Amino acid sequence: MKINLRNIGAWFYALYLIRIGKIKKAKSYTFNENLITSVYSHNPSKQLFEKCVKWFIKNGYEFISVEKLKEILINENIFPSSAVIFTIDDGWKNNVSNIVTIAEKYNIPVSIFTTTQPILNGDAFWWSYIKKAHENKLIKNTVNDLKLINDENRIKILEHIKLKIKLKGDAMSKEELIKISKCKSISIGSHTITHPILTKCTDTKSKEEILESKTILENCIRKKVIQFAYPNGNYSIREMNFLKESGYEIAFTTENSYINKSHKNKIYEIPRFNIPENVSFAENICRMTGVWSEKSNLVTMIKKIWA
Repeated sequence: MKINLRNIGAWFYALYLIRIGKIKKAKSYTFNENLITSVYSHNPSKQLFEKCVKWFIKNGYEFISVEKLKEILINENIFPSSAVIFTIDDGWKNNVSNIVTIAEKYNIPVSIFTTTQPILNGDAFWWSYIKKAHENKLIKNTVNDLKLINDENRIKILEHIKLKIKLKGDAMSKEELIKISKCKSISIGSHTITHPILTKCTDTKSKEEILESKTILENCIRKKVIQFAYPNGNYSIREMNFLKESGYEIAFTTENSYINKSHKNKIYEIPRFNIPENVSFAENICRMTGVWSEKSNLVTMIKKIWA
């Protein structure tokens, strides 16, 4: 856990939620209502990922794959009562040692949604350049600022920064991608080519990011790629139509919710609970069980104080 006022306050709040039985109630509700728990992270440490896996196992959850989830949503009327699905976004280099190793150790399925350009080019993710430039006071823009602007303008700012800053690659290599794709526990999905905010892209760019990333991945790993995760969770009907046209069979959002039977008709809008890398494990237990709420009065107060 990163030590700051926000995380300390959130840690005490999470311990309070656990103490009053919120986790037990959420687990009971999930099991009794046959809801599927869906969680995701980006670049967790091996320790954090293993703690999450062990917590789910200890509490009676059964890990299922994206392929199994698709089968349940399309073909089955009965949902499993204790299922959890674990996904990872971006394709960070450390995923190879931190995620794949643990997935193999516990024999659990994990899907990794990869952004192809950094993997093929050995480049850093675009937000790493923005963070570094902001730290060095080369720009006033933050990563969140650039997520809100037109994609063409984001690219112009990024290209200007790359002339001044050189960074090592953040992502796994092409060779590592091919290697992990052969692991029994790992399935590979698309997270676009360059990780833009798709809703800020033109029609042509959005379709290209969705379609071409699938083609690139399939050519690399020699397997069919059926799964997709929206960068930053941003999407519209346009993106869902592009996914369907491109041959994807399931897609994941960042909506904090359980998977329920209504998602049989929302195959391109599968929700996921977020597991951040720099908060307490107590908070992450609350997050991955659906107990944590950013709208709660205490969380709002903590955020205001920290801001």
